[in-house]
Amino acid sequence: MAKLRGPHLDTPLTLLGSDRDALLRTDPEVLAPGEDARYLVTRAGAVALQEDEQGALHVALETEDPRSGILAPLVLMGRREGRRILAVELPEPSAELDDPGRDLRDLRHVADRLAAEDADLALAAVAMGSWHRATRHCPQCGELLEPTTAGWVLRCREDGIEQFPRTDPAVIMAVRDGEDRLLLARNAHFRGRFHSVLAGFVEPGESLENAVAREVAEEVGVRVEEVEYVGSQPWPFPRSLMLGYRAWAPHGDQLTLQEEEIVEARWFSREELAAELAAGQIELPGPASMGRALIDDWFGRSAEV
Repeated sequence: MAKLRGPHLDTPLTLLGSDRDALLRTDPEVLAPGEDARYLVTRAGAVALQEDEQGALHVALETEDPRSGILAPLVLMGRREGRRILAVELPEPSAELDDPGRDLRDLRHVADRLAAEDADLALAAVAMGSWHRATRHCPQCGELLEPTTAGWVLRCREDGIEQFPRTDPAVIMAVRDGEDRLLLARNAHFRGRFHSVLAGFVEPGESLENAVAREVAEEVGVRVEEVEYVGSQPWPFPRSLMLGYRAWAPHGDQLTLQEEEIVEARWFSREELAAELAAGQIELPGPASMGRALIDDWFGRSAEV
């Protein structure tokens, strides 16, 4: 895997890489059953896992096609040790589909516990499963779409128009003021004491840097003067690519909240954040997220209590 030159922020989901073997996708037999086929099951952001004797988590690769007549497409994820890895997104739970022997876990909560190769595979499988769940009809004519190219393309049965997997770029930024305090906010959709750095989707015709400045100005009324890109991270819930930034707003003391989005925001010194974490008055993102990596980067170490 190629290394990134310049400033870079390591997160559990950044320095990944597996053999996707994209050139094999055009093989008409690549999704056929066989002794070399292994199946990875996903469902609505969850992935099938197994735990070894030491308590470590790994993706569970099944030897039998798990669909049992269900109309769910297969997607070639690549090869591992000479075997084809085929992902399949199962429908919502039902009495007919539930398998008590299959351990499906929300990937957002366990991704940081997976080895890099497994996390890479699980992230891609969950993302492709989400795309197939949401993309079933042609946006031009409404006709059903059928998978081609080993599940990586959907083609309209009527007019042949092709649809490709969608990824939505989102900027996420650790904003600092002139006293090197960090801006943390509680979104209207966050639970209880949960705070994080600001984030938002990139709009059409907008650069990433302008998206950082616009989102900060819209959500808290602060003018960002400098930004520094520090890395990216896949976040397939359902289809985001997080683009991480450090940002500086030297004159950002006064906050004007976008009330329908942000219910609370304030500047934290390192001492203040440590004290509120110790007192249980604030909760931060989990260790698999880019938001947490940006907070730890500013804090100088892990912000865990």
